[in-house]
Amino acid sequence: MRALSGALAVALVALSAAGCAQLAQLQAMKAFKAANAAYQAQDYKKAATLYEEALAANPNLAQAYFFLGNSYDNQFKPSRKGEADNDVMLTKAVEYYQKAADALGQSPVPEEKKIGKLALEYLVAAYGVDKLADFDKAEPIAAKLISLEPNEPGNYQSIGKLYEDQGRYEEAEAKFNKAIEVRPNDPLGYMILAGFHNRQGNFEKTMDAWEKRAKIEPNNPEAHHMIAFYLYEKAFKDYTLSAATKKDMLARSIEAEDRALALNGDYVEALTIKNIVLRMQANAEKDPKKQKALIDEADRLRNKAMAVQKAQSSSAAATDAAAKAKTGGKGK
Repeated sequence: MRALSGALAVALVALSAAGCAQLAQLQAMKAFKAANAAYQAQDYKKAATLYEEALAANPNLAQAYFFLGNSYDNQFKPSRKGEADNDVMLTKAVEYYQKAADALGQSPVPEEKKIGKLALEYLVAAYGVDKLADFDKAEPIAAKLISLEPNEPGNYQSIGKLYEDQGRYEEAEAKFNKAIEVRPNDPLGYMILAGFHNRQGNFEKTMDAWEKRAKIEPNNPEAHHMIAFYLYEKAFKDYTLSAATKKDMLARSIEAEDRALALNGDYVEALTIKNIVLRMQANAEKDPKKQKALIDEADRLRNKAMAVQKAQSSSAAATDAAAKAKTGGKGK
C-alpha cells in the first residue's frame, strides 16, 4: 500500500506539472494573440507589455522576441535621442532582436528562419547612425547577413550604407556595385547607386546609373523621367556650366521626357518638368518666333498637367465617397 501510494503521488505530481505547463501555454498564446492585435493597431506600448506576458508564460515562443523588439524599436523617437527613457527603447529592441536571431536563425521552419534573418537586418538598422550609431557592432552583423545570403543585393546595400555613413566612400561604392553584380537586372540596385553618387556630388556617375537603370526598364516612364529630372536640376542649379553645356543638358532632358510621355501621355511629373525645361530654353532663345513656340508648348503641357491632376483628384474623391458609402460613412 505504501508503495502504491508513492507511485500514485508521483503520478499526481506529473499530472499537476503537465496541467501547469498546459495552462502556461494557453496563457502565453492568449497574450500573444492579444499582443499581435495591439501590434497591428500600432499600439506598440500595449503590444510590448503583452509580448512580455506571453514570453513570461512561455519563453520558447521565439517569434515573440522579434515582435517585442520591434515594439520597443517603434517607441523610440529620433527627435528625443539622448533622453534616457527614450534611448532605453533601443537597448531593449537590440536585446530582443538578438534573442530572436539566436533562437530562429537556424530554424528548420522557413517562416521562422525568415524572421531570424529579419531580426539581424533590424539589428543592423538599430546600430546604424540614425539610432545607436555603433558601427563596430553593426558591421559584423551586416557581414554575417552576406555570408548567409551572398546572392541577396540588399545585404551589400546595407553594409554599403554603413560604410558611407562612416565616410568610407570607396568601400561603400564597391558594395553598391556588388549588389548590382549579384542581380544585374534589378532596377533598385541602379537607383540606390545613383542616390549614392548624387550624395557624393558625382554627376557623371549619377547619370550613368540612371541611364543603366532605364536600359533594363525601357518601358517604365519613371525611369526616363528620372534622367530628365536630374539633367534639368543640374542645368538649373549649377551656375558654373557653360551656356553650350546647359543647352545640351536641357535638350537631353526634353528627349528623356519625350520617351516617358510616349509611354504615358498623362504622366504629370514628366509634363511638369518638360514644361519648365521648355521655359528655360525659351529664356535662352534669341529668335522671338522660336521663343514663342517654346512658351506655347510649355503652356499646353502645363494646362494638360493641371487637367490630369484635376481628373485624378475627382476620381480619388469619387472612390473615397463610394468606400464611405459602403461602410456607412465610417471610411474604409
